[in-house]
Amino acid sequence: MAVQYVLDRKPKALPPVEQVIRLEMVQIQPPRPPAVEPPERPDQTPSQATAATPVPESTAARQAPPQTVAQAPATDRPVAYMDAPPAPSAQEWALAATYTLKNSKRYRHNWGQQVRSMMGTAVEGPDQGAVRFRIEMAPDGRLARLDTLWTTSESVEQRARKAVEQMPPLPPTPNGKPLIFEKTIVFDAFTADAPPLYKSDCEPDPVQHGNRFVWDGRSPKVVAEQAVAEKLDPVAYADCLKQLPQDSIEAEAASDERQLKQWASPTLGR
Repeated sequence: MAVQYVLDRKPKALPPVEQVIRLEMVQIQPPRPPAVEPPERPDQTPSQATAATPVPESTAARQAPPQTVAQAPATDRPVAYMDAPPAPSAQEWALAATYTLKNSKRYRHNWGQQVRSMMGTAVEGPDQGAVRFRIEMAPDGRLARLDTLWTTSESVEQRARKAVEQMPPLPPTPNGKPLIFEKTIVFDAFTADAPPLYKSDCEPDPVQHGNRFVWDGRSPKVVAEQAVAEKLDPVAYADCLKQLPQDSIEAEAASDERQLKQWASPTLGR
């Protein structure tokens, strides 16, 4: 018996071929906006543009391209000003001539108010400023000496000196002696000389503390005594309180503002 062999001629499956796909980054640009002509300047009319003076070609070739300069817009804010304060009345000068506390404090304030009143209205601008004088008044109320310590404006100094020369006759000094003091005259549209406070004028001056161990290097070393506050006589203190004037609301407000600026300073506590 013959044996037949059947051959399986079915082709075998080939392994799959790997396919590599490369992705490239493509940058997509947005469409360009349509060209828009620049608008005309609002401050230049066609008549002004055509009326410009022509420039020769030789000169225009050497010139650099024009540059646009930004101008600050004009403001309609009115100019600030401050009227001159009223001059002290005859009654106020009479009270100041009898006030002897704190180096004739009331007399010194009236002198500054009289000068500022005669200087006129202060207008905001280059003619404003301040000047500080050292004044010496004779016992009869006449000006003996006037020295300028510093000034921020020569025009303000000249105006203040002219007002001092034109001052009316003043009453005698309160203590009958030459009165020497310093005074700052502010001439601007934002500063007003507030009246001083008088309620603490009967209190003694605070004790001045210094270096008790200072030495010049030659003399024997001596430690200075500690300063002691002056004791008040009850009778003299009561008599002093009788001549104190009543403080105004403006003086109280100015005192509070000065203390607020002093104690609210960012330099404190450093």
